[in-house]
Amino acid sequence: MNYTPNDLQNITFKKSVIGGYNEDAVNEVLDKIIEDYSAYIRETIELKDKVATLNEGIQHYKTIEESLQNTLIMAQQTSEEIKKNAYSKAENIIKEAELKAQRMVNDANQEVLRIKFEYEEMLKKLHVFKTKAETLLLSQLEIMKNMFGEQE
Repeated sequence: MNYTPNDLQNITFKKSVIGGYNEDAVNEVLDKIIEDYSAYIRETIELKDKVATLNEGIQHYKTIEESLQNTLIMAQQTSEEIKKNAYSKAENIIKEAELKAQRMVNDANQEVLRIKFEYEEMLKKLHVFKTKAETLLLSQLEIMKNMFGEQE
């Protein structure tokens, strides 16, 4: 039987015939108090052990939580770096494509100028050839007229 504080305050011992309390009754109460006190001590130790175990568990989970938070932060930072690198790479690709396109346009313009120059040269050569051919034909015609006596 467990004594409550009120039970302990209200205990009365019968006096024995020879001037004191009944020793057996007092020993019986003390034995029960010792038993209760020992049970409380055991329960307190068990509860302290459980609290310590639970605190260790909490600390373990706090460590896991901190590790997960650090991992998440690192993943976010890595993600940002990857995005930044991707944007930078995309900008470089665009710039390279623009430069290549500009080079192609410049090369095409140079080719157009070269072809125009060749065309102009061909026109000049054609004009020179035409002039020489006309001159040759006129001189041949003149020679033929002189040969056959046709005088104008």
